[in-house]
Amino acid sequence: MTNQIKVYRAKFNLTQAELAQKVNVRRETIVFLEKNKYNPSLRLAYSLSCVFSVTIEELFSFKEE
Repeated sequence: MTNQIKVYRAKFNLTQAELAQKVNVRRETIVFLEKNKYNPSLRLAYSLSCVFSVTIEELFSFKEE
């Protein structure tokens, strides 16, 4: 799975810490998400998509390998 979190975070001019606070996770979680080293729960994916006003599908790409 890949994501566009870093791209959207830059568009919204948010730091990793600010985004983490908005979705109630630690900054390290955002770091791991941006590096594609962590798959979010559905709740977290939904919260992130709400922050950026996009769908989950726009934020995350689910690819079978």
